[in-house]
Amino acid sequence: MEFHVALDGMHPDAGRLEDALLAQDPAAVLDLDAEGTLLRVSTWLPAGDLLEVLASAGCPVPEARLRQLPSVCCGGCSG
Repeated sequence: MEFHVALDGMHPDAGRLEDALLAQDPAAVLDLDAEGTLLRVSTWLPAGDLLEVLASAGCPVPEARLRQLPSVCCGGCSG
């Protein structure tokens, strides 16, 4: 699943976020946009778990600032 997190002025430690996320999902990918206002996350974690991981890494985000993007899965790799 892909998520966009509006940081609204927060300046999280990207390394700390990455470590916390990878501890829960070793295949996860995250990055910040060029302006540092949007965190993009690709993970198998559901939204609630992702919010918990972000909070544990010092980036508590209200659920309203987390947006799950529609799946872009073509289905080609599932059986």
